[in-house]
Amino acid sequence: MCNGHDTLKSNNKDLQEVEKQWDRRNFLTKTSLGLGALAFGSLLNSEKAWSNLSNPGATTTNSFIKNHLGLPHHLPKAKRIIYLFQSGGPSQLDLWDYKPKIKDMFGQDLPESVRQGQRLTAMSALQENFPIAPSIMDFKQYGESRAWVSELMPYTSEIVDDLCFIKSMQTDQINHDPAITFMQTGNQLPGRPSMGAWLSYGLGSDNENLPTFITLITKNMTGQPLYSRLWGNGFLPTEHQGVQFRSGKDPVLYLSDPENYDGNDRRKMLDYLGKLNDVQHDTYGDPEIQARMAQYEMAFRMQTSVPEVTDMSDEPDYIFDLYGEDSRDPGTYAANCLMARKLLEKDVKFVQLYHQGWDQHIGCPEGIRAQCKRTDQANAALIKDLKQRGMLEDTLVVWGGEFGRTVYSQGQLTQNDYGRDHHPKAFTMWMAGAGVKPGFTYGETDDFSYNVVKDPVHVHDFHATLMHLFGIDHERLTFKHQGRRFRLTDVHGHVVKDLLS
Repeated sequence: MCNGHDTLKSNNKDLQEVEKQWDRRNFLTKTSLGLGALAFGSLLNSEKAWSNLSNPGATTTNSFIKNHLGLPHHLPKAKRIIYLFQSGGPSQLDLWDYKPKIKDMFGQDLPESVRQGQRLTAMSALQENFPIAPSIMDFKQYGESRAWVSELMPYTSEIVDDLCFIKSMQTDQINHDPAITFMQTGNQLPGRPSMGAWLSYGLGSDNENLPTFITLITKNMTGQPLYSRLWGNGFLPTEHQGVQFRSGKDPVLYLSDPENYDGNDRRKMLDYLGKLNDVQHDTYGDPEIQARMAQYEMAFRMQTSVPEVTDMSDEPDYIFDLYGEDSRDPGTYAANCLMARKLLEKDVKFVQLYHQGWDQHIGCPEGIRAQCKRTDQANAALIKDLKQRGMLEDTLVVWGGEFGRTVYSQGQLTQNDYGRDHHPKAFTMWMAGAGVKPGFTYGETDDFSYNVVKDPVHVHDFHATLMHLFGIDHERLTFKHQGRRFRLTDVHGHVVKDLLS
């Protein structure tokens, strides 16, 4: 029986034998591709082409794009992003879009001239009438920008001069799953790459020890289901998918060593596995082979980096006080906002937070009040924290859901209670930080917050603008799949330059 050293020696011999088994066709294929790459590189940037080919570690998809397609396309304003996604569709009427003219129209049927025969969900389509439900929330203007904010957002009212409100958002989808998928991937059908995956693919990573794209989900929340495809890579190489961090003992599944395994030989195992996969890649040319190895290597480095970045013990008490008492409880929305800031400090490019529970078809006042209590302080704290650290100037923060809510009540309407159905034609989002105008409100809806009457912003326009802030021309960052070149903005969308500082 041979010992471990003899086994490794024997395996190396086998590997060398496989490497020798290149026939004339393989040689010519590899050579022609190499010469073609050099010729193509000389047309674009000969120095970068040579340096890339001379560095085997730089032949990943990211490096090819950046070196040969010239990304970023222009000087970026943003280096990183936190997207605070509010799943369920927050009511713009009860938070941001103040409509005093309907106060005296309580219970009146929404005029057909306003509804204009627009599509309804199955939940309210059979209603005999559509009674107007003015918000019972008190609104006031705040800051030098005089932005209207509901009583439900007292902490956010303190930072309105840092925010850029978009009150004219529009989407094509009226139901949750296709609308969330559309907002996250640019298409209502599953299978497309998410925003974070596109940014990872185009711009690569700034930290080799952590993923480029990380997802955090508020624990113990109910609402519309969240599927991993929302932060998936779609048809892009798998190394660009988002990695979900969880609360508790193991933030990343399957990262910890098995019980009774000390991990001392893991480095040798990965090196040998890398050699085998290099042979496989040279034989078949499948880029997923390299992507899988990149994931193995990332997981190996994350065994050290993840425990460090998820350790909150170094945060002072005043930071926990800023974010609120919930921030001491891992997995809460406040704790995830604080974790997002820590991840950005480690040069993670895209951090996606998901918070469920904004789907108030009934009991809207009570439900939305509870949601704001969970999120308002942490949202404001995140902006203040980034600002005091000098990070807000090159960090983009986005807040918003998949659509808005109706002005008419779904179900029974009383003086103190109402429900609101889905509404895709007009809703509010806000951004802050890198490259967007602070203390600015863009777009306008009618007196019923039902139709956009000024400066509409479609989801594709929002995506185009976001990509622009990262130095990317949304029409030029494409990926060929099944014979067609795809992009995040599908076939339309434009940069909303009025939002840019």
